Amino acid sequence: MDKFLGNKKAVMLFTLPSLLLFGGLLLVSVVFSFYYSTLEWNGIGEGVFIGLDNYIEMFQNTIFDKAILNSFLLCVFTLAIQLPLALILALILASHIKGEVFFRTVFFIPVTLSTVVVGQLWLKIYNPNYGVLNELLKMIGLEQFTQNWLGDVNTALFSAFVPIIWQNIGYHMLLMYTAIKSIPKDIHESAQIDGATGVKAAFKITIPLILPTIKTCAIFVITGSLKAFDMIYVLTNGGPVNSTEVPSSVMFNSIFVINRYGYGSAMAIFIVVECIAIAFILQRFVKTSPIEY
Repeated sequence: MDKFLGNKKAVMLFTLPSLLLFGGLLLVSVVFSFYYSTLEWNGIGEGVFIGLDNYIEMFQNTIFDKAILNSFLLCVFTLAIQLPLALILALILASHIKGEVFFRTVFFIPVTLSTVVVGQLWLKIYNPNYGVLNELLKMIGLEQFTQNWLGDVNTALFSAFVPIIWQNIGYHMLLMYTAIKSIPKDIHESAQIDGATGVKAAFKITIPLILPTIKTCAIFVITGSLKAFDMIYVLTNGGPVNSTEVPSSVMFNSIFVINRYGYGSAMAIFIVVECIAIAFILQRFVKTSPIEY
């Protein structure tokens, strides 16, 4: 098996069919979406060619501009909160704590749940009449802070971010945990002999060795934030007053609510290009040295 995996030509031969299928379907979808984006089309009759008018209208749409800003805010919050929490949990779990397998499973459970289930759970938590969050604030004497978390334009956006961050912490934790576990034990033993333990060992040894995994997680987090849709749709559907709109939700409403397939396709192309461009920038300019044990 090791000999086979070490043969790059053999690996490419077996992965080529699936890559061609995936790449072909992706390319066809993008090409057709771009074609539709040049039309004024309701999805039923014959479309009228309008060139790049849909793109011009898209960037002049203040709601879409707000949606782009919201997606970038989600990127910032997930990078600043989700990844550090996932890294801390991975470091703790990989330190041979008691109940390691149990806690690893518990933290990963939200990832296995559907977005609708998680969204309904947080709708109950945020409920202004009987929600856990408001009841907890009342119990600790902070009743003045109770409010309609998802119904207020000042709190709805960040309240919608919390479930997204919470659900996916376990996914990135598991990736980093696996990377930490793959580090040979003799490296940690040598570090202990040199006096590097605990937090010092984490910053000097562990984190530098798993930087490629952290970079991969960062790419997943950013592209996931830019194309976020399902949780926003379940929690707020872009409201109140479009305060929680993201590009995918505006695209969805354009296609399936007002039946402007060409306009929605232009937004879809923008999202694809945006995700690919940012992933390329991260791969190109955020360098990580090859791992050497």
